[in-house]
Amino acid sequence: MIHIAIDGPSGAGKSTIARLVASRLGYMYIDTGALYRSVGVSALKRGFDPADAQKVEQMLPSIRVTLGFVDGIQHVYVNEEDVSEQIRLPEASMAASAVSALPAVRRFLFGLQRDLAAAHNCVMDGRDIGTVVLPDAEVKIFLTASPEVRARRRYLELTQKGNAVDFDQLLQEIIQRDYNDSHRAVAPLKKAEDSVEIDSSDMSLEEVTQRILAIVRARCGGTK
Repeated sequence: MIHIAIDGPSGAGKSTIARLVASRLGYMYIDTGALYRSVGVSALKRGFDPADAQKVEQMLPSIRVTLGFVDGIQHVYVNEEDVSEQIRLPEASMAASAVSALPAVRRFLFGLQRDLAAAHNCVMDGRDIGTVVLPDAEVKIFLTASPEVRARRRYLELTQKGNAVDFDQLLQEIIQRDYNDSHRAVAPLKKAEDSVEIDSSDMSLEEVTQRILAIVRARCGGTK
């Protein structure tokens, strides 16, 4: 099996890039951020703080998170409900940051991530893939961009879907999430020592995709 780990901060374009790379290679794409967002959204739906470790842990046995594909696009389900749109809202991002700091949630999702990787050539993106989930991945990428660029990308994504959002608020949420993710005690956002850092601030999606594919070819040879 060949595993490609793409880590980086919120809004860096990890999901989009990972999906493109996986499609070009014919690999499975595994969006771990979506899994954490689904747990965070589940907490919000139950009306409690996603940072409340006791309540979140008590909730976990009652939810089942699965991945599926519709017309080749990954969808996330919680107890068979498609939450793929809900988990992309700004409040889901902050909720994901909160629950991802909880050891119980990381244990809950760790097995699912590792099982998927064990069965497939895959591209997996997140914040601790290269350091914790797939430390032996053949290719590790740390994808980043400036907070302002990431906020602008998220703003355009949300407004194009008809959501009313404030750019300055998005920027502050991204800065806050960067701090939360890099300072949490459990599996913090961290660049693996053997990863290749790519700053996508001034790069197109295609340029980033081609850069990663070149790295994969150099390290893994034939990829299909």
